[in-house]
Amino acid sequence: MEYLNDMALFVEVVKAKGFRGAGEILGIPNSTISRRIAALEKLIGLRLLHRTTRRIELTEAGQVYFERCKRIVDEARLAHEQLGGMLEQPTGVLRASLPVDFAQTYLAPLIAEFAQRYPGITFEFDLTSRRVDLVSEPYDVAVRMGELADSQLIARQLALLTPKLYASPRYLAQRGQPGSPAELEQHECLTLLKSAGWPLLDGEESVAVDAGSRFAINSVGLMRRLATLGMGIVLVPEEIVADDLEAGRLRRILPAWHGKPTPVYALTETRLVPAKTQRFIEFLRERLSAAG
Repeated sequence: MEYLNDMALFVEVVKAKGFRGAGEILGIPNSTISRRIAALEKLIGLRLLHRTTRRIELTEAGQVYFERCKRIVDEARLAHEQLGGMLEQPTGVLRASLPVDFAQTYLAPLIAEFAQRYPGITFEFDLTSRRVDLVSEPYDVAVRMGELADSQLIARQLALLTPKLYASPRYLAQRGQPGSPAELEQHECLTLLKSAGWPLLDGEESVAVDAGSRFAINSVGLMRRLATLGMGIVLVPEEIVADDLEAGRLRRILPAWHGKPTPVYALTETRLVPAKTQRFIEFLRERLSAAG
């Protein structure tokens, strides 16, 4: 059954985008990898890879074979890890892509609690708003806020966070407190870049506010900080500004109104995730659902 090992090797070559990358990960010489992939192609009777001096590309048959083999390899790896998890705590490196501001302002204490619970796990966190490619990049999980664009990924909803309106005492002293959503259009509203305004809800009633100001920002963290400095009103989930509310740097305004709830998802490339990833997702779902 040597071809099963070669099948797993083929998957690693595709994921690493070349023999050299796979060799560095697996500790196998490039020549050995090339010979074993060639033997696999001979056994199958079809060419799987187009080879050049710098890169490899999948043939049509290679693409089909990769998709089938990857599921088999993932399931075999998961079987071993789940059996091992019956005897010991999850171990290994957990690689996660997290939204910058949400991770810094809210997820940090949750991550600390999770790390204390599972001392055998080490962590590599990439804080970015970029939609990482979970197929070709080495991430176990990506946490994302908002509606999803890629239906091919496995999405597990962690929570629904409700945006609310906040302003600093300094801003309210200078500009007054709005008494209705319509009055927000006369105020400085700190908005995200390419935002189409603020849809606000009060029970079954909804209004669209043409929010705008001198600032349009692609960072929730900067938006929040400017709000504490009296530069305008923000519409963000309470979890983002919890510390500012407790310290009195921000106050909630128009408490009957709120924005459209924002979903938070954990994304994986497959349902067959190792124990370390499954525990992380379950932990975040438990904590975020309780908070939301």
